[in-house]
Amino acid sequence: MNTLNDYISEYTEYCRYRKRLDAKTLKAYKTDLKQYADYCSDSSDCFCKDTVDQFITNLHKNYKPKTVKRKIASLKAFFHHMEYKEILTENPFAKLDIRFREARLLPKTIPFHSIQTFLSTLYAQKEQAVSEYQLKCCIRDIAVIEMLFATGMRISELCFLKPSDIDLESSNILIYGKGAKERVIQIGNQEVIAALKLYKETFIKDIDSCGYFFVNRLQRRLSDQSVRFMINRYARLSGISQHITPHMFRHSFATLLLEQDVDIRYIQRMLGHSSISTTEIYTHVSNTKQKDILVNRHPRNQMAVNKG
Repeated sequence: MNTLNDYISEYTEYCRYRKRLDAKTLKAYKTDLKQYADYCSDSSDCFCKDTVDQFITNLHKNYKPKTVKRKIASLKAFFHHMEYKEILTENPFAKLDIRFREARLLPKTIPFHSIQTFLSTLYAQKEQAVSEYQLKCCIRDIAVIEMLFATGMRISELCFLKPSDIDLESSNILIYGKGAKERVIQIGNQEVIAALKLYKETFIKDIDSCGYFFVNRLQRRLSDQSVRFMINRYARLSGISQHITPHMFRHSFATLLLEQDVDIRYIQRMLGHSSISTTEIYTHVSNTKQKDILVNRHPRNQMAVNKG
């Protein structure tokens, strides 16, 4: 007789080969479902509504709303699969109220002047490099940060770029996003193109050997953690006190475009969002644009009020 762990293993295999989920999503599913299996180790019925309900209550006690939402989604998808395979006659989620109010956290952005300072520091470090190794590192770091800010891509998307995804002559970048969705984005700045071309010329042997566009000193694919370390280092050198993450370049990309009156539907497409509601959060961040509207366009500023 199959155990819960057997069913979870079968389901994750299904997700990997039939649904073609990416490695990060699969890892999250496995973590979340293992947690439920561990929780149920002392339970006589891991498929009943009461057990699932108690588990969700326990999640709310120990995790932030965003994490709880993800773990519930993982478990709900698993039970839906069990129902689809006719292993369960009734889905425990069918009679569960799992709705809850989730705090809407605004995405953190990097101010325009800080990005300018950050990039200036990168280029200054390149000019001041005292060895060939330092120069190569600076050339690569400039290409990474310029790519992040120029395209608004996710850090995972950047690290998994392959040489064939990048056409520097047409300035097109093919990005593989969440859910195996592809999108093409163009780089419209010649300084960014020049930085990427110099990087490619400098690292061409390493790139060919590795098979990925961005490589580390061991000729392997550049990792998320390496990029985070890189950003922290240059933020310190730039004298920027704000904690900067790779994803903040993506947030800043979207917010600054909105402030330039770019239609939100274009930004949605560039970010690879499935739903416009995900992109709309940036409309709440664009304080500069809001201030410009209220200072220059509010009807009160057109009124000549007689105060005498």
